[in-house]
Amino acid sequence: MKWTKKILFVLVVGFCLFYLVQQPEGAAEAVRTVFGALVRAFQAIVTFFTTLAA
Repeated sequence: MKWTKKILFVLVVGFCLFYLVQQPEGAAEAVRTVFGALVRAFQAIVTFFTTLAA
């Protein structure tokens, strides 16, 4: 099981590096999209607790 995780990790990192080299604009847009989603999720959690406390 341990070696499976290691192989999967190497494949994912390898794909990310390949994608970064081959499509830098696409990679930048993917990172922007992920960070945008994280920001929206964090804002939703803050709104929830703010509304809960009011």
